[in-house]
Amino acid sequence: MKDELRQLLETCIENGSEADLKSLAYLLSGLKQKINQNRSTYIDGILQMDRKFEENTCEITIPIHPILNNNLDIVHGGITATVLDTAMGSLANYYLPKGFGAVTNQLNIHYIAPGIGETLHCKAEIVHKGSKTMVISGEAYRSDGKKMAYATGTFFIISKS
Repeated sequence: MKDELRQLLETCIENGSEADLKSLAYLLSGLKQKINQNRSTYIDGILQMDRKFEENTCEITIPIHPILNNNLDIVHGGITATVLDTAMGSLANYYLPKGFGAVTNQLNIHYIAPGIGETLHCKAEIVHKGSKTMVISGEAYRSDGKKMAYATGTFFIISKS
């Protein structure tokens, strides 16, 4: 496996454009963070998520890199959805007792402005916490402070056992 991976990497380095090499460096840097910092998921590492919890909120910030863009050179809506879902789901899981987890049941997103700038910042807040579900809202902002998206999510509360 390691030899095949070295060959793949060498081929990419030899044949890739400057933009390809910058994208490869971004991906490998994220993978390195996943490995060295014991991040919980590959997406967490690859997107280089900076996550913090405060009273009833979770905030995640990621750097915006061209690898995250769609063909219009703005952040792909799926990336915005992923970071919003992660912020909301992280918040749900943070407040659950040991032995329970939360999974997304429904996710609604309203895209408001294009994703441009240096960072994408998401903030999630609990709207309702029941015994079987949680409803959480989230907002995504660009580095210039403009709101990019508004989301709500419903999360099932499940036993991990």
